[in-house]
Amino acid sequence: MIQQFRFCVLTLLWAFSLSLLVLAESHASENTFQVRFAESVHNQPFTGRVYLIFTRSQREPRLGPSWFQPEMFLSRDVVNWQPGEILDFTPKSKGLLSFPKPLSEMNLTKYRAQAVARFNDLDPNVGTAPGNGFSQALTIPANRNQKTPLFIIDKLVPQKTYKNTRWSKLIKVRSALLSEFHGRNTYLEATVLLPQSYYLQNQRKYPMIYSIPGFGGDHFRGRRETPVSEKNEDDVEFIRVFLNPKCRWGHHVFADSANNGPVGKALTTEFLPELEKTYRAIPHQRARFLTGHSSGGWSSLWLQVTYPDTFGGTWSTAPDPVDFRDFQQINLYDQNDNMYRDASKQARPIARMKQSPILWYESFSKMEHVLGHGGQLRSFEAVFSPRGKDGAPMKLYDRKTGNINPDVAETWKAYDIRLILETNWIELLPQLDGKIHVFMGDQDTFYLEGATILLKKSLANLGGHAVVEIHPGKNHSSLISKDLLLRIRKEMVQSFLKHQPEIK
Repeated sequence: MIQQFRFCVLTLLWAFSLSLLVLAESHASENTFQVRFAESVHNQPFTGRVYLIFTRSQREPRLGPSWFQPEMFLSRDVVNWQPGEILDFTPKSKGLLSFPKPLSEMNLTKYRAQAVARFNDLDPNVGTAPGNGFSQALTIPANRNQKTPLFIIDKLVPQKTYKNTRWSKLIKVRSALLSEFHGRNTYLEATVLLPQSYYLQNQRKYPMIYSIPGFGGDHFRGRRETPVSEKNEDDVEFIRVFLNPKCRWGHHVFADSANNGPVGKALTTEFLPELEKTYRAIPHQRARFLTGHSSGGWSSLWLQVTYPDTFGGTWSTAPDPVDFRDFQQINLYDQNDNMYRDASKQARPIARMKQSPILWYESFSKMEHVLGHGGQLRSFEAVFSPRGKDGAPMKLYDRKTGNINPDVAETWKAYDIRLILETNWIELLPQLDGKIHVFMGDQDTFYLEGATILLKKSLANLGGHAVVEIHPGKNHSSLISKDLLLRIRKEMVQSFLKHQPEIK
Protein backbone atom coordinates (compact mmCIF):
# COMPACT_ATOMS: atom_id res chain seq x y z
CA MET A 1 0.00 0.00 0.00
CA ILE A 2 2.77 2.41 0.96
CA GLN A 3 4.72 1.59 -2.23
CA GLN A 4 1.57 2.15 -4.29
CA PHE A 5 1.03 5.50 -2.59
CA ARG A 6 4.65 6.53 -3.28
CA PHE A 7 4.28 5.52 -6.91
CA CYS A 8 1.16 7.70 -7.26
CA VAL A 9 2.88 10.68 -5.64
CA LEU A 10 5.93 10.33 -7.91
CA THR A 11 3.65 10.01 -10.93
CA LEU A 12 1.79 13.18 -9.97
CA LEU A 13 5.05 15.08 -9.35
CA TRP A 14 6.40 13.93 -12.70
CA ALA A 15 3.21 15.01 -14.46
CA PHE A 16 3.26 18.40 -12.68
CA SER A 17 6.91 18.98 -13.60
CA LEU A 18 6.18 18.02 -17.18
CA SER A 19 3.28 20.48 -17.32
CA LEU A 20 5.53 23.26 -15.99
CA LEU A 21 8.15 22.40 -18.60
CA VAL A 22 5.54 22.46 -21.37
CA LEU A 23 4.18 25.75 -20.04
CA ALA A 24 7.69 27.25 -19.94
CA GLU A 25 8.40 26.08 -23.46
CA SER A 26 5.06 27.55 -24.55
CA HIS A 27 5.96 30.94 -23.08
CA ALA A 28 9.43 30.74 -24.62
CA SER A 29 8.03 30.06 -28.08
CA GLU A 30 5.32 32.70 -27.73
CA ASN A 31 7.51 35.44 -26.26
CA THR A 32 8.89 36.71 -29.54
CA PHE A 33 8.50 40.36 -30.45
CA GLN A 34 9.76 42.63 -33.20
CA VAL A 35 10.61 46.32 -33.08
CA ARG A 36 11.59 48.84 -35.72
CA PHE A 37 11.75 52.62 -35.86
CA ALA A 38 10.49 54.91 -38.58
CA GLU A 39 12.83 57.13 -40.51
CA SER A 40 10.44 60.01 -39.80
CA VAL A 41 11.47 60.03 -36.11
CA HIS A 42 15.16 59.19 -36.54
CA ASN A 43 16.70 59.39 -39.99
CA GLN A 44 20.05 57.82 -39.19
CA PRO A 45 21.40 54.62 -37.60
CA PHE A 46 20.87 54.42 -33.85
CA THR A 47 23.32 53.20 -31.22
CA GLY A 48 21.91 52.89 -27.73
CA ARG A 49 19.32 51.05 -25.66
CA VAL A 50 15.89 49.83 -26.79
CA TYR A 51 13.11 48.73 -24.44
CA LEU A 52 9.90 46.73 -24.36
CA ILE A 53 7.87 47.71 -21.31
CA PHE A 54 4.79 45.78 -20.14
CA THR A 55 1.95 46.73 -17.82
CA ARG A 56 -1.52 45.68 -16.74
CA SER A 57 -2.35 49.16 -15.48
CA GLN A 58 -4.25 51.76 -17.49
CA ARG A 59 -1.24 54.03 -17.94
CA GLU A 60 1.01 53.99 -20.98
CA PRO A 61 3.58 51.22 -20.50
CA ARG A 62 6.45 53.65 -21.27
CA LEU A 63 5.67 55.54 -18.06
CA GLY A 64 6.97 52.57 -16.04
CA PRO A 65 8.55 50.74 -14.45
CA SER A 66 7.68 52.34 -11.13
CA TRP A 67 9.74 51.86 -7.98
CA PHE A 68 6.94 50.49 -5.82
CA GLN A 69 5.01 48.56 -8.46
CA PRO A 70 7.67 47.40 -10.92
CA GLU A 71 6.35 45.33 -13.79
CA MET A 72 8.10 43.30 -16.44
CA PHE A 73 10.32 44.93 -19.04
CA LEU A 74 13.15 44.09 -21.45
CA SER A 75 16.06 45.99 -22.92
CA ARG A 76 18.73 45.50 -25.57
CA ASP A 77 21.73 47.57 -26.59
CA VAL A 78 22.06 48.10 -30.34
CA VAL A 79 24.83 49.42 -32.57
CA ASN A 80 24.05 51.15 -35.88
CA TRP A 81 20.45 49.94 -35.91
CA GLN A 82 19.04 51.13 -39.22
CA PRO A 83 15.68 52.86 -39.78
CA GLY A 84 13.11 50.25 -40.77
CA GLU A 85 15.31 47.32 -39.73
CA ILE A 86 13.57 44.66 -37.64
CA LEU A 87 15.00 44.09 -34.14
CA ASP A 88 13.98 40.83 -32.51
CA PHE A 89 13.25 40.40 -28.82
CA THR A 90 13.34 36.64 -28.14
CA PRO A 91 14.60 34.52 -25.23
CA LYS A 92 17.70 33.80 -27.36
CA SER A 93 18.43 37.40 -28.39
CA LYS A 94 22.07 38.29 -27.80
CA GLY A 95 22.55 40.70 -24.92
CA LEU A 96 18.88 40.64 -23.90
CA LEU A 97 18.24 42.01 -20.40
CA SER A 98 15.01 41.31 -18.57
CA PHE A 99 13.31 42.09 -15.27
CA PRO A 100 12.24 40.51 -12.98
CA LYS A 101 12.88 37.13 -14.65
CA PRO A 102 14.00 35.69 -17.97
CA LEU A 103 11.77 36.39 -20.96
CA SER A 104 11.24 32.65 -21.42
CA GLU A 105 9.49 32.52 -18.03
CA MET A 106 7.22 35.52 -18.54
CA ASN A 107 3.52 35.01 -19.08
CA LEU A 108 2.68 38.22 -20.94
CA THR A 109 -0.83 37.37 -22.10
CA LYS A 110 -3.17 40.40 -21.92
CA TYR A 111 -0.36 42.73 -20.87
CA ARG A 112 -0.12 46.01 -22.73
CA ALA A 113 3.31 46.76 -24.13
CA GLN A 114 5.21 49.61 -25.70
CA ALA A 115 8.62 49.92 -27.32
CA VAL A 116 10.96 52.80 -26.49
CA ALA A 117 14.23 53.87 -28.12
CA ARG A 118 16.53 56.01 -26.01
CA PHE A 119 17.39 58.57 -28.70
CA ASN A 120 18.06 61.18 -25.99
CA ASP A 121 20.93 59.65 -24.02
CA LEU A 122 21.51 62.78 -21.92
CA ASP A 123 18.26 62.52 -19.97
CA PRO A 124 17.90 60.12 -17.00
CA ASN A 125 14.33 59.15 -17.89
CA VAL A 126 13.39 56.48 -20.42
CA GLY A 127 9.76 56.79 -21.44
CA THR A 128 9.38 60.53 -20.81
CA ALA A 129 12.71 62.01 -21.90
CA PRO A 130 12.18 64.63 -24.62
CA GLY A 131 13.27 63.23 -27.97
CA ASN A 132 12.99 59.56 -27.04
CA GLY A 133 11.04 57.46 -29.53
CA PHE A 134 8.09 55.25 -28.63
CA SER A 135 5.51 53.05 -30.29
CA GLN A 136 1.79 52.63 -29.97
CA ALA A 137 0.77 50.49 -26.99
CA LEU A 138 -0.35 46.99 -28.01
CA THR A 139 -2.15 44.32 -26.01
CA ILE A 140 -0.40 40.96 -26.10
CA PRO A 141 -2.96 38.41 -27.41
CA ALA A 142 -3.53 35.02 -25.83
CA ASN A 143 -2.71 33.19 -29.08
CA ARG A 144 0.45 34.41 -30.73
CA ASN A 145 1.26 31.41 -32.93
CA GLN A 146 0.20 33.08 -36.15
CA LYS A 147 1.71 36.56 -36.08
CA THR A 148 4.63 38.04 -34.15
CA PRO A 149 3.68 41.36 -32.50
CA LEU A 150 5.45 44.24 -34.26
CA PHE A 151 6.10 47.54 -32.45
CA ILE A 152 6.80 50.50 -34.73
CA ILE A 153 8.53 53.41 -33.01
CA ASP A 154 7.02 56.34 -34.89
CA LYS A 155 6.44 58.93 -32.16
CA LEU A 156 8.72 61.21 -30.18
CA VAL A 157 8.34 62.51 -26.64
CA PRO A 158 7.79 66.26 -27.14
CA GLN A 159 10.25 68.81 -25.86
CA LYS A 160 9.33 70.41 -22.55
CA THR A 161 8.68 74.10 -22.94
CA TYR A 162 8.70 76.58 -20.10
CA LYS A 163 6.15 79.38 -20.28
CA ASN A 164 7.07 82.39 -18.20
CA THR A 165 4.37 84.06 -16.16
CA ARG A 166 4.38 87.43 -14.45
CA TRP A 167 5.50 85.78 -11.22
CA SER A 168 7.63 82.82 -12.31
CA LYS A 169 10.52 83.04 -14.74
CA LEU A 170 12.92 80.57 -16.29
CA ILE A 171 16.59 81.38 -15.92
CA LYS A 172 19.09 79.40 -17.97
CA VAL A 173 22.79 80.12 -17.63
CA ARG A 174 25.46 78.55 -19.79
CA SER A 175 28.25 77.16 -17.62
CA ALA A 176 31.71 77.50 -19.12
CA LEU A 177 33.04 75.06 -16.53
CA LEU A 178 30.50 72.31 -17.29
CA SER A 179 30.60 72.94 -21.05
CA GLU A 180 34.35 72.39 -21.05
CA PHE A 181 34.01 69.27 -18.88
CA HIS A 182 31.35 67.64 -21.06
CA GLY A 183 32.59 68.94 -24.41
CA ARG A 184 29.18 70.43 -25.26
CA ASN A 185 27.09 73.41 -24.24
CA THR A 186 25.79 72.75 -20.74
CA TYR A 187 23.41 74.94 -18.78
CA LEU A 188 22.17 75.38 -15.24
CA GLU A 189 18.44 76.08 -15.03
CA ALA A 190 15.97 77.23 -12.42
CA THR A 191 12.52 78.67 -11.89
CA VAL A 192 12.53 82.07 -10.19
CA LEU A 193 9.45 83.05 -8.17
CA LEU A 194 9.10 86.77 -7.64
CA PRO A 195 7.58 88.27 -4.45
CA GLN A 196 4.42 90.37 -4.35
CA SER A 197 6.19 93.72 -4.06
CA TYR A 198 8.69 93.03 -6.86
CA TYR A 199 7.07 95.29 -9.47
CA LEU A 200 5.99 97.94 -6.96
CA GLN A 201 9.40 98.61 -5.41
CA ASN A 202 11.82 98.80 -8.32
CA GLN A 203 14.89 99.51 -6.20
CA ARG A 204 14.30 96.95 -3.49
CA LYS A 205 16.62 93.96 -3.22
CA TYR A 206 15.59 90.63 -1.76
CA PRO A 207 17.02 87.66 0.13
CA MET A 208 16.89 84.33 -1.70
CA ILE A 209 15.68 80.83 -0.88
CA TYR A 210 17.27 78.15 -3.05
CA SER A 211 15.12 75.01 -3.10
CA ILE A 212 16.37 71.68 -4.48
CA PRO A 213 13.90 68.91 -5.40
CA GLY A 214 14.46 65.24 -4.69
CA PHE A 215 15.33 62.47 -7.12
CA GLY A 216 13.28 62.78 -10.32
CA GLY A 217 12.25 66.37 -9.64
CA ASP A 218 13.15 69.43 -11.66
CA HIS A 219 12.58 73.19 -11.77
CA PHE A 220 9.27 72.92 -13.65
CA ARG A 221 7.52 72.08 -10.39
CA GLY A 222 8.16 75.60 -9.14
CA ARG A 223 6.21 77.34 -11.89
CA ARG A 224 3.09 79.23 -10.78
CA GLU A 225 0.68 81.92 -11.94
CA THR A 226 0.52 83.92 -8.70
CA PRO A 227 3.10 85.27 -6.25
CA VAL A 228 3.82 83.54 -3.00
CA SER A 229 1.81 85.17 -0.23
CA GLU A 230 4.28 86.29 2.43
CA LYS A 231 2.40 88.58 4.74
CA ASN A 232 4.31 88.96 7.98
CA GLU A 233 4.87 91.67 10.52
CA ASP A 234 8.55 91.98 9.62
CA ASP A 235 7.84 92.71 5.94
CA VAL A 236 10.45 90.19 4.79
CA GLU A 237 9.90 88.80 1.31
CA PHE A 238 12.05 86.28 -0.53
CA ILE A 239 12.84 85.52 -4.11
CA ARG A 240 12.47 81.76 -4.36
CA VAL A 241 14.62 79.75 -6.74
CA PHE A 242 13.79 76.14 -7.70
CA LEU A 243 17.00 74.61 -9.01
CA ASN A 244 17.14 71.81 -11.57
CA PRO A 245 19.35 68.95 -10.33
CA LYS A 246 18.67 66.47 -13.15
CA CYS A 247 21.53 65.10 -15.19
CA ARG A 248 22.29 62.10 -17.40
CA TRP A 249 23.00 59.87 -14.39
CA GLY A 250 20.01 61.00 -12.37
CA HIS A 251 20.57 63.69 -9.71
CA HIS A 252 23.95 65.43 -9.48
CA VAL A 253 23.20 66.86 -5.98
CA PHE A 254 25.30 69.93 -6.87
CA ALA A 255 28.49 68.18 -5.86
CA ASP A 256 31.64 68.38 -7.97
CA SER A 257 32.38 64.87 -9.20
CA ALA A 258 34.50 62.91 -11.64
CA ASN A 259 31.42 61.90 -13.64
CA ASN A 260 29.07 64.89 -13.48
CA GLY A 261 31.72 67.59 -13.50
CA PRO A 262 32.18 70.72 -11.34
CA VAL A 263 28.47 71.29 -10.68
CA GLY A 264 28.88 72.92 -7.27
CA LYS A 265 31.57 75.29 -8.49
CA ALA A 266 29.49 76.18 -11.53
CA LEU A 267 26.48 76.95 -9.34
CA THR A 268 28.35 79.18 -6.90
CA THR A 269 30.71 80.99 -9.29
CA GLU A 270 28.68 81.20 -12.51
CA PHE A 271 24.98 80.74 -11.82
CA LEU A 272 24.49 82.68 -8.58
CA PRO A 273 26.18 85.92 -9.77
CA GLU A 274 24.11 85.95 -12.97
CA LEU A 275 20.89 85.23 -11.11
CA GLU A 276 21.47 87.85 -8.45
CA LYS A 277 22.33 90.48 -11.04
CA THR A 278 19.22 89.68 -13.11
CA TYR A 279 16.66 89.62 -10.29
CA ARG A 280 17.75 92.23 -7.74
CA ALA A 281 18.92 89.75 -5.14
CA ILE A 282 21.08 90.71 -2.18
CA PRO A 283 24.56 89.37 -3.05
CA HIS A 284 25.51 88.36 0.47
CA GLN A 285 25.83 84.95 2.16
CA ARG A 286 23.45 85.99 4.94
CA ALA A 287 20.74 86.59 2.35
CA ARG A 288 21.10 83.17 0.69
CA PHE A 289 19.21 80.25 2.24
CA LEU A 290 19.06 76.60 1.20
CA THR A 291 16.42 73.94 1.53
CA GLY A 292 15.57 70.64 -0.10
CA HIS A 293 14.03 67.24 0.46
CA SER A 294 15.51 63.74 0.07
CA SER A 295 18.29 64.00 -2.56
CA GLY A 296 17.56 67.71 -2.43
CA GLY A 297 18.01 67.56 1.34
CA TRP A 298 21.45 66.02 0.87
CA SER A 299 22.25 68.61 -1.82
CA SER A 300 21.34 71.57 0.36
CA LEU A 301 23.37 70.26 3.29
CA TRP A 302 26.31 69.49 0.99
CA LEU A 303 26.30 73.00 -0.49
CA GLN A 304 26.20 74.59 2.96
CA VAL A 305 29.08 72.47 4.27
CA THR A 306 31.18 72.78 1.10
CA TYR A 307 30.59 76.51 0.58
CA PRO A 308 30.07 77.76 4.16
CA ASP A 309 30.82 81.39 3.28
CA THR A 310 28.44 81.41 0.30
CA PHE A 311 25.20 80.47 2.07
CA GLY A 312 23.59 81.67 5.29
CA GLY A 313 21.96 78.42 6.37
CA THR A 314 20.35 75.20 5.26
CA TRP A 315 17.07 73.62 6.31
CA SER A 316 17.41 70.09 4.93
CA THR A 317 14.60 67.54 5.18
CA ALA A 318 14.96 63.73 4.96
CA PRO A 319 18.40 63.88 3.31
CA ASP A 320 19.98 60.92 1.55
CA PRO A 321 22.64 59.19 3.72
CA VAL A 322 24.77 61.80 5.48
CA ASP A 323 26.96 59.17 7.17
CA PHE A 324 28.19 56.24 5.08
CA ARG A 325 28.48 54.01 8.14
CA ASP A 326 24.72 53.74 7.78
CA PHE A 327 23.97 53.89 4.08
CA GLN A 328 20.37 52.71 4.30
CA GLN A 329 21.47 50.33 7.10
CA ILE A 330 24.72 49.33 5.35
CA ASN A 331 28.19 50.18 6.69
CA LEU A 332 30.12 50.89 3.51
CA TYR A 333 33.42 50.87 5.38
CA ASP A 334 32.93 47.33 6.70
CA GLN A 335 34.33 44.87 4.15
CA ASN A 336 32.16 42.12 5.62
CA ASP A 337 28.94 44.01 5.00
CA ASN A 338 26.88 43.30 1.89
CA MET A 339 24.43 45.38 -0.12
CA TYR A 340 21.99 42.49 -0.68
CA ARG A 341 22.16 40.51 2.58
CA ASP A 342 22.37 41.56 6.22
CA ALA A 343 24.51 39.87 8.87
CA SER A 344 21.95 37.06 9.24
CA LYS A 345 21.92 36.51 5.44
CA GLN A 346 18.41 37.88 5.15
CA ALA A 347 17.40 39.94 2.12
CA ARG A 348 18.14 43.59 2.79
CA PRO A 349 15.19 45.98 2.30
CA ILE A 350 15.61 49.38 0.67
CA ALA A 351 12.11 50.74 1.33
CA ARG A 352 9.24 50.08 3.72
CA MET A 353 5.65 51.05 4.32
CA LYS A 354 4.38 51.20 7.90
CA GLN A 355 7.45 49.26 9.05
CA SER A 356 6.86 46.46 6.52
CA PRO A 357 9.53 46.09 3.80
CA ILE A 358 8.18 46.58 0.28
CA LEU A 359 11.39 46.83 -1.78
CA TRP A 360 14.66 44.94 -1.54
CA TYR A 361 18.12 46.07 -2.54
CA GLU A 362 18.89 43.14 -4.82
CA SER A 363 15.76 43.29 -6.94
CA PHE A 364 15.90 47.10 -7.05
CA SER A 365 19.51 46.96 -8.23
CA LYS A 366 18.67 44.38 -10.90
CA MET A 367 15.79 46.51 -12.12
CA GLU A 368 18.17 49.46 -12.53
CA HIS A 369 20.63 47.24 -14.41
CA VAL A 370 18.00 46.54 -17.07
CA LEU A 371 16.95 50.19 -17.06
CA GLY A 372 20.43 51.60 -17.66
CA HIS A 373 21.73 54.98 -16.54
CA GLY A 374 19.40 57.29 -14.65
CA GLY A 375 18.47 55.10 -11.66
CA GLN A 376 18.92 56.11 -8.03
CA LEU A 377 21.72 53.66 -7.15
CA ARG A 378 23.74 54.46 -10.27
CA SER A 379 23.16 58.13 -9.57
CA PHE A 380 24.89 57.73 -6.19
CA GLU A 381 27.85 56.10 -7.93
CA ALA A 382 28.01 58.88 -10.52
CA VAL A 383 28.51 61.40 -7.71
CA PHE A 384 30.61 59.48 -5.21
CA SER A 385 32.72 57.11 -7.37
CA PRO A 386 35.72 57.79 -9.59
CA ARG A 387 35.35 57.38 -13.33
CA GLY A 388 36.32 53.91 -14.54
CA LYS A 389 38.43 53.00 -17.55
CA ASP A 390 35.22 52.44 -19.53
CA GLY A 391 34.23 56.07 -18.94
CA ALA A 392 31.41 55.13 -16.56
CA PRO A 393 31.24 55.55 -12.76
CA MET A 394 33.03 52.76 -10.91
CA LYS A 395 30.61 50.36 -9.22
CA LEU A 396 30.49 50.38 -5.44
CA TYR A 397 29.42 46.75 -5.28
CA ASP A 398 29.26 43.60 -7.37
CA ARG A 399 25.85 43.44 -9.05
CA LYS A 400 25.65 39.63 -8.77
CA THR A 401 26.83 39.10 -5.20
CA GLY A 402 26.25 42.46 -3.52
CA ASN A 403 29.83 42.46 -2.19
CA ILE A 404 31.23 45.95 -1.59
CA ASN A 405 34.43 47.01 -3.37
CA PRO A 406 36.52 48.45 -0.49
CA ASP A 407 38.71 50.53 -2.83
CA VAL A 408 35.69 52.30 -4.27
CA ALA A 409 34.12 52.68 -0.82
CA GLU A 410 37.31 54.40 0.33
CA THR A 411 36.88 57.09 -2.34
CA TRP A 412 33.34 57.75 -1.12
CA LYS A 413 34.77 59.23 2.09
CA ALA A 414 35.26 62.49 0.19
CA TYR A 415 31.44 62.84 0.18
CA ASP A 416 30.65 61.55 3.67
CA ILE A 417 29.19 64.70 5.25
CA ARG A 418 29.54 63.50 8.84
CA LEU A 419 33.16 62.55 8.25
CA ILE A 420 33.94 65.88 6.57
CA LEU A 421 32.47 67.79 9.50
CA GLU A 422 34.39 65.74 12.08
CA THR A 423 37.67 66.02 10.18
CA ASN A 424 37.44 69.77 9.54
CA TRP A 425 35.32 71.01 12.42
CA ILE A 426 37.88 73.41 13.91
CA GLU A 427 38.13 75.28 10.61
CA LEU A 428 34.43 74.98 9.76
CA LEU A 429 32.89 75.92 13.11
CA PRO A 430 33.22 79.72 12.74
CA GLN A 431 31.68 79.53 9.26
CA LEU A 432 28.94 76.97 9.97
CA ASP A 433 27.90 77.75 13.53
CA GLY A 434 24.11 78.07 13.62
CA LYS A 435 23.67 77.36 9.90
CA ILE A 436 22.84 73.64 9.93
CA HIS A 437 19.23 72.48 10.35
CA VAL A 438 18.30 68.88 9.49
CA PHE A 439 14.93 67.19 9.94
CA MET A 440 14.21 63.46 9.62
CA GLY A 441 11.37 61.08 10.45
CA ASP A 442 12.21 58.10 12.65
CA GLN A 443 10.28 55.82 10.27
CA ASP A 444 11.77 57.06 7.03
CA THR A 445 10.47 55.13 4.03
CA PHE A 446 14.00 54.56 2.69
CA TYR A 447 15.74 53.82 6.02
CA LEU A 448 17.55 57.18 6.01
CA GLU A 449 17.07 57.97 9.70
CA GLY A 450 20.06 55.89 10.85
CA ALA A 451 22.61 58.11 9.14
CA THR A 452 20.94 61.27 10.40
CA ILE A 453 20.95 59.93 13.97
CA LEU A 454 24.70 59.35 13.66
CA LEU A 455 25.13 62.91 12.36
CA LYS A 456 23.14 64.25 15.30
CA LYS A 457 25.39 62.42 17.77
CA SER A 458 28.53 63.59 16.00
CA LEU A 459 27.50 67.25 15.96
CA ALA A 460 26.49 67.06 19.63
CA ASN A 461 29.98 65.82 20.49
CA LEU A 462 31.67 68.44 18.32
CA GLY A 463 29.90 71.37 19.97
CA GLY A 464 28.62 74.54 18.37
CA HIS A 465 25.08 75.29 17.32
CA ALA A 466 23.42 72.88 14.92
CA VAL A 467 19.87 71.56 14.78
CA VAL A 468 19.29 67.90 13.91
CA GLU A 469 15.81 66.65 14.77
CA ILE A 470 14.33 63.15 14.52
CA HIS A 471 10.54 63.41 14.30
CA PRO A 472 8.65 60.46 15.85
CA GLY A 473 6.16 58.63 13.64
CA LYS A 474 7.14 60.48 10.47
CA ASN A 475 8.17 58.85 7.21
CA HIS A 476 9.75 60.23 4.04
CA SER A 477 6.55 61.95 2.92
CA SER A 478 4.69 62.76 6.12
CA LEU A 479 7.70 64.61 7.56
CA ILE A 480 6.83 67.61 5.40
CA SER A 481 3.92 69.31 7.11
CA LYS A 482 2.49 72.82 6.87
CA ASP A 483 3.74 73.54 10.37
CA LEU A 484 7.30 72.49 9.50
CA LEU A 485 7.27 74.58 6.32
CA LEU A 486 6.03 77.65 8.22
CA ARG A 487 8.65 77.06 10.89
CA ILE A 488 11.45 76.85 8.33
CA ARG A 489 10.38 80.08 6.68
CA LYS A 490 10.09 81.80 10.09
CA GLU A 491 13.60 80.71 11.04
CA MET A 492 14.97 81.98 7.71
CA VAL A 493 13.31 85.36 8.38
CA GLN A 494 14.80 85.47 11.87
CA SER A 495 18.27 84.64 10.55
CA PHE A 496 18.02 87.31 7.86
CA LEU A 497 16.92 90.00 10.32
CA LYS A 498 19.56 89.01 12.85
CA HIS A 499 22.34 89.52 10.34
CA GLN A 500 20.97 92.58 8.56
CA PRO A 501 23.72 94.83 10.03
CA GLU A 502 26.33 92.64 8.31
CA ILE A 503 24.44 92.75 5.00
CA LYS A 504 24.25 96.54 4.97
